[in-house]
Amino acid sequence: MNTQLVSSRVGFPEETLKDSEALRATCASAGKPKLLDQVRQRIRSRHFSGSTEEAYVHWIKRFIFFHGKRHPVEMAELEINQFLTYLAIDQKVSASTQNQALSALLFLYQQVLGKNIGSIEGLVRARKPKRLPVVLTREEARVVLGHLAGTPRLMATLLYGSGMQIMECLKLRVKDVDILLRLICWRMGTTYGRSRSFWVIKMFGPP
Repeated sequence: MNTQLVSSRVGFPEETLKDSEALRATCASAGKPKLLDQVRQRIRSRHFSGSTEEAYVHWIKRFIFFHGKRHPVEMAELEINQFLTYLAIDQKVSASTQNQALSALLFLYQQVLGKNIGSIEGLVRARKPKRLPVVLTREEARVVLGHLAGTPRLMATLLYGSGMQIMECLKLRVKDVDILLRLICWRMGTTYGRSRSFWVIKMFGPP
């Protein structure tokens, strides 16, 4: 492909197009379908969420680019260690971000490439921040809720009153609400057979 011609037409930097083509060629070297397509297929077969899919693909791409577009088949524990240590020391990512990157790479090797990864010796772990969560008093919560209306107020009330997480609230469906029992039952999307229940008696009025 003539990257100079394409870049002049669509306005993308020529280097970006070259990198994208190089990545596609690298991912296709192990056979068909391409590596990243295999990753997506395996993630979807295990019913992971869309956000998890995008996060895993993102870290796998960064891992490949970090090592000069080498194919992951050619790398193992040493290269994983180097990448994760780079994230902790140079990029100063949080511990949860580093763990997500590690999970993505373990998924790639174990579930897609069928390659066992042993102990990663000498890995520099990102530090977990020591901070206390900020908790509003009841009066402060009333003030915040008093400035909201409509759907935002309903969602904020659910989050505050039930302990529901943000994504749980955003993905809530009508069938998850049992008005008679004054109960919300949220079913996990990535793990079948598991659910979380929230009591919301006051929101539905007196019994």
